Amino acid sequence: MTPPPGESIAAMIRPTPVPPDSPTNRDVMDVFMTTPGLGWLLLIGICLAGLVGGATVWIYQIYKGLGIAGYYHPIFWGAYIVTFVFWVGIAHAGTLISAILFLFRAKWRNAINRSAEAMTIFAVFSAQLFLGIHVGRIWKAYFILPYPNQRALWVNFKSPLLWDTFAISTYTLISLIFLYVGLLPDLAIARDRTKGWRKALYGTLSLGWQGTSRQWKAHSRTVLHLSGLATPLVLSVHSVVSWDFAMALVPGWHATIFAPYFVAGAIFSGFAMVLTVMIPVRRIFGLEHILTNYHFENMCRFLLLTSTIVTYAYAIEYFIAWYSGVEAEKTSFYMRAFGPYWMSTWIMIICNGVIPQLFWFKKLRTHIPTIFVISTLINVGMWFERYVIIITGLSREFNPAVWGHYTPQPAELMIVAGSFSFFSILFLIFLKLFPVIPISEVKELLIHERAHGSGHHAEAH
Repeated sequence: MTPPPGESIAAMIRPTPVPPDSPTNRDVMDVFMTTPGLGWLLLIGICLAGLVGGATVWIYQIYKGLGIAGYYHPIFWGAYIVTFVFWVGIAHAGTLISAILFLFRAKWRNAINRSAEAMTIFAVFSAQLFLGIHVGRIWKAYFILPYPNQRALWVNFKSPLLWDTFAISTYTLISLIFLYVGLLPDLAIARDRTKGWRKALYGTLSLGWQGTSRQWKAHSRTVLHLSGLATPLVLSVHSVVSWDFAMALVPGWHATIFAPYFVAGAIFSGFAMVLTVMIPVRRIFGLEHILTNYHFENMCRFLLLTSTIVTYAYAIEYFIAWYSGVEAEKTSFYMRAFGPYWMSTWIMIICNGVIPQLFWFKKLRTHIPTIFVISTLINVGMWFERYVIIITGLSREFNPAVWGHYTPQPAELMIVAGSFSFFSILFLIFLKLFPVIPISEVKELLIHERAHGSGHHAEAH
């Protein structure tokens, strides 16, 4: 057999050049590889100011005591617990989008799951702040941890706050693993296209990922198993949070509906927060061709579904109170709607039950400014939902002689605002360190759509 010419042999042994970046690679990597712009710096500056303000007030509260928080007998839970429950609810969107929708093979999740997973972690971190803040004496925060003391007793093992510690710690661990496993292929892409400290960082975090068929097979299997493990957490974590209330014999709290009611509300608020955050990101970084109207419309459908469930739960609560014939229950719900907290109640009903019904209209489901406004109002309404449940339940118990009134004080509102700043700072830093869009999954979706002639992903307006 005649050997091939020398030029052909040279061509065969010559290393294959690295293929140029695809448009998807460039678009996604530009988000976190480019120098932060003025808008990003302005946002991080505002958030840092809010965080410093909240931390300063918290230090002042430690010095003066919880008396500056506006607590008044019999109300010793306030804006801190309200915001804690709110942040735990926000965290549910990440697991739902990443795990449950993955198991159901919902392809539209691919462009938004990374941001939702990151938000899950940051929301849980924000929620954990309030466990220490609400304790007041931060040096006593160890009482919420399950550890044996010198007398071989378990500290506060029967406390519902300990249930929260178990549930949220487990949720945080699984969510971190889920986020990290999904990041591995994209970290390898970033490793191969960066220099300096970024290359060292991504090289360490990518764990030697080379994209071999064996690695991809193990990666897919791991994501599948983690999805199966994380799915029950969506139901369990917020169910545990709801039992903090349902285990008490307080009018308005002692109800079996609380677990599904809280879970639906958590998914509802989580999806709304994803939309609230991703719409500005889409606009600022020019990702309209990746985050299309198709993705936002599907998320709006989820909001419509969960809003209907939450509204039904509101109606069932009032019906049960009326049908029970228990005077304390009827009085509690009457005071919610027409008592001192009537404004909070009606904000909750309008923002969570009435306004989301606008998503029945396709024109509004695909109009980005309208989606942003409605999702923001939903977040406001869900915070007030927690406020109504907690405050009205404590302020109107069985004995009218000990009824009280609670008004959030400036110190509380500053600390709550600081938690939102903390969440925003973490997300803004994430935007500049890691790909907010899963490159590998989006490219897989594009290949699938080309093969099947689907044009959903190309629906940029």
